[in-house]
Amino acid sequence: MIEETDEQLLNRINNGNLVGLDPARVMLHGPTKRLVDAYYWHSPNKGIVAGYAPTERDVEDHFGVFRGVDQIEAFALASIVSCGAFLECRKLNCLPDALKEKFIPAFISVGQVNFHNYLELGDRFISIANIKFYKWRQMTCDGRVYKVPKDLDLDAYFSNFTDERLLNYDISKDFKLVAELFDITGRALLIELFEKLA
Repeated sequence: MIEETDEQLLNRINNGNLVGLDPARVMLHGPTKRLVDAYYWHSPNKGIVAGYAPTERDVEDHFGVFRGVDQIEAFALASIVSCGAFLECRKLNCLPDALKEKFIPAFISVGQVNFHNYLELGDRFISIANIKFYKWRQMTCDGRVYKVPKDLDLDAYFSNFTDERLLNYDISKDFKLVAELFDITGRALLIELFEKLA
């Protein structure tokens, strides 16, 4: 992971992407709910490839299997949360910490999800997300979750990835399809809305 000053992070937000950045720097979620530990490829207006390896806590009381609902959450965190926070920071010319004071990320809807395989403790997976819509702090993504082949250097593998390959899910057959996700939608809601509901 790249250690950056706030000034460097703001420059990255305005001129770069999330690749190599510690997800803790951009995500609004706390450490026990942060189901993303690496960004491998990112085109700010097109999509992202992010990864995670389930921990013992993630599979506790579930037979050593990473639950399907957690796969959906991990995909949402990789896509609508990470990409949405990045674009909102770019728009407002601010750091992610400033968003925590104003917004709460929330699911709006989950479209169709098809599971083809499962993930266990010790597996690494990637979420490949295609941004279909982004406006007014609301984002909708389609994508897939893949189990990663053992000992594959994901940084090197995705170093020459492109928007076109993202849209076509053009990756090696050695990756195992775990889930297909459609119309995963979330929005950054103003904190005041939650306070009015309380």
